[in-house]
Amino acid sequence: MAELNLKQITDKLNTEFVGDIRKLVFWYDSNAEFESDIDIIELQNAKILKLQKDNQFYIKYYLEREDKITNYLIYAPFPKPSIKENHLADTIRYSKEFFADRASLLAIDLGIEERYKPILQHYIKFFAAKDRTQKFYDLEIENFNKHVIETALMSVICKTKIVSFEEIVRTIITEEELEENRYLAEFEKYNLLEPFWKMCEETFGYTDASPSLIKFIFTLFVTYTSKSIRSDLPQAWKNYSSYKSGNILAFLDSLMNSIVYKEDYENIAKMVYNSLSGETVLSKLSADTLVDFEVFYQVDGILIKWLIERLENEDTDAKLNGLSIPEVCKKRRKMHYGIKYHSHYYILENAYHLIKTARYETKKTAGDLWKQYISNDYMIDQRYRYFYYHYDSVTNNMMYDNLRDLVENIYTNEYLNKLLVAWNKAYTEVGTDTGLVKQQDFYNKFVKNSKERVIVIISDALRYEVGQSLMKTLQSDEKCTATITCMQSVLPSYTRFGMSAILPHRELSMSDDYRVLVDGKVCDDLKTREQVLQTYVPKSCTVQFDDIKTMKVSELKEITSGQDVVYVYHNQIDARGDKLNTENEVFIACEEAIEEIHTMIKRMTSANNIHFIVTADHGFIYKRDKIAESDKISGIDKKDTFAGRRYIVSEEKMNAEGIVFVTLGDVLKNDDTRVISLPIGSDVFKIAGGGQNYVHGG
Repeated sequence: MAELNLKQITDKLNTEFVGDIRKLVFWYDSNAEFESDIDIIELQNAKILKLQKDNQFYIKYYLEREDKITNYLIYAPFPKPSIKENHLADTIRYSKEFFADRASLLAIDLGIEERYKPILQHYIKFFAAKDRTQKFYDLEIENFNKHVIETALMSVICKTKIVSFEEIVRTIITEEELEENRYLAEFEKYNLLEPFWKMCEETFGYTDASPSLIKFIFTLFVTYTSKSIRSDLPQAWKNYSSYKSGNILAFLDSLMNSIVYKEDYENIAKMVYNSLSGETVLSKLSADTLVDFEVFYQVDGILIKWLIERLENEDTDAKLNGLSIPEVCKKRRKMHYGIKYHSHYYILENAYHLIKTARYETKKTAGDLWKQYISNDYMIDQRYRYFYYHYDSVTNNMMYDNLRDLVENIYTNEYLNKLLVAWNKAYTEVGTDTGLVKQQDFYNKFVKNSKERVIVIISDALRYEVGQSLMKTLQSDEKCTATITCMQSVLPSYTRFGMSAILPHRELSMSDDYRVLVDGKVCDDLKTREQVLQTYVPKSCTVQFDDIKTMKVSELKEITSGQDVVYVYHNQIDARGDKLNTENEVFIACEEAIEEIHTMIKRMTSANNIHFIVTADHGFIYKRDKIAESDKISGIDKKDTFAGRRYIVSEEKMNAEGIVFVTLGDVLKNDDTRVISLPIGSDVFKIAGGGQNYVHGG
C-alpha cells in the first residue's frame, strides 16, 4: 500500500527525536515528492515547521529566539539552497538533515530490487499523485523488472485491471480519437511514449521513424490479411506488413471475438478498409481465397454476390475452397460478421435446397406420399418458409429479386403443384382412408387413456412442418422430452370443423345449414367447447391462450389445479395469415407461435405429472406471388353451398375442370351424401373475401 511509504518515513523520523536533548531536523525534499503528505505525518516528540524560500530568516529567528525548547522537523519542498543564499546554514551545522526519496521507499515497500530503483526514479513524476500510486499498488505485481514496471505504469493510465501490454493496446486503439489520443498524451507527459512504441516493436514488429496509431493499426490489419488470404497484396499494403504475424493474428482474433470490444473492432476495421481502398484490393481476389477471411465485413458482401450468381444459374454443384454452398453459409454464419449477415446466409442456404427441388418426383400411393412427406418432403415447405422469413427480415433485399423469382417458380410448379395433384388423386381414390390417424380420433388416441394430467394446446393453422420446428425447439430444451406424429385433418379444412374434431365425441356431423355439430349440438365457441369437454371429463376446462399468456405462474397453477384435462386455444398463425393486410406476415407468425408455445409450456410445467400435447385444427398453403386469375376456379353456384377457397360442400358436384370429389360421409364415416369438391392442384375457388396468398387446407 502507498500509505506504508509514509509510515516508514514517520517511523524513521520518530527515531530521530528520541531522548531529552532538543533536536532540530531539516528535510529538503528536492522534488517536493511529499509536499502533499507532510500534513498527515504524525510525530510523537516533535512539531513540523514548513520552510519556504522567503521565510528562512523568520524560521531562524523562531528556532533560536521564540522557541528554544521544542523539537522540530523543518520541511522544505525545494532543493537545499547554496550557503550564500541559505540563512539557516549555521543552524543546520549543529542540527541534523533527513533524507527520503520516494523511489527508495517505493522500492522497499514493493519489494523491488535495488537495481530497478533508477527506473522508478525516472518515472517518479508519475508517483507524485496518491491515486496513481495507489492504482499501481492495486495491480498486486509479484515480480518486477523494467518491462513490468513500464507496462504497469501504462496500465494505470489506461485503467486496465491487469498488467498486460495487449490490453493496453486494446484500450488505446479503441479510443474514439486516434490522431490526438488521450492515452498517448498521458504517456508523453510521464515519459512513457518511447517505451510504448518500443513495446509495439517488440510485440507486434511495428517500426516507424514517425510512429502513429493509425499506421500501427494498418500494420495489424494488413499483416492479418496477408496471412489469412495467402494471396499477393498490392505494394501499398505490403509496406505495412510485419514479421511478427503470430502475435498479430492472436491479438486481432481476441479483439474481434471480444464482447466488450466487438463494436470498436468493427469501427476500426471499417476505417482501415476505407483508408486502404479495401474494395479495390479485395474485389480482385477470387472468392476461394476469401471464404476463410473475416477481418472486414465487406468480404461477406463479395461472397454473397458470388453465391447469388451461382444459385441464379442453378449451379448447386458449385464449391468454394472445397465447401458446398450450404457449408459456406453455415461456416460464414459462425464467423465474426455472421450475426450481421445471418439472414442473408439463411436465404441462400434455403434457396439452394429449394432449387434442388426442381428435380422433385412424387410417390404414387397415399401411404407412400404421406410417409415421404413426414420423413423428407415437409422440409421443402419448411425451407420455403424460412427463405421468406429471412428474406423479409433483410431491409434491402433487391439483390435477391431474381433468386426469389426462381425459388417461387420452382416451389410452386415443380413441387407444390406436383405434390397436391398426386396427393388429391391418391386421397380420393382410397376414399380418404390413407392409413393416417384421423383428426376426429385425436381425443381417444392421445388424451383419453393418459395416466397424467393433460394440457392440450391447439394452435390454429400450426401445420406439420411448423410442428417439426417446434419439435426441434422442445428437444433443445434439456427439461423437455418430446416426440412428434401426424394426423389427417378433417374435410372441409377450416377452424370450426378442426376444433370440433379434436374434442371428445361420439358423433361428428354437419347440419343442413352447414354448422358443425358435436353429438348433435352446435360447438363453435369457447363456452360450448368446454361444455362438450366436461361432458366426457368432468374435471376439465378450456381457456384462450391470450387470456393466460401474461398471467403469473401462480395464477396459471390455479387454472390447472384439480383439472384432469385443459384445452388451451392458441391463435397466432391463422390470425395473421387469414387477413389480406397481414397474410404476408404468416411466416413471422409461425416463428412467434413456436416461441409462445414453448414459453407457455415452460411456465405451465409446475409439476412432474403434466403431459402436454400440441396440435392444430388445420394446416395452410401459402405462396408469396399473388394468385393469378387463371389459377382461380370460377363459375361457382353459391346457392345451397358452403364454400371456402380450397373446398366447397354442396348437394351436387361442382361442374368445373381441375376438381376432385369426396363425400362428407367418407370423411365423417356416416351416411351424409353431400359432396366436398377440392381443387386438384394449388388452384383456389373464386370467392369473395380472404387473402390472395394464404389459404386453409393443404
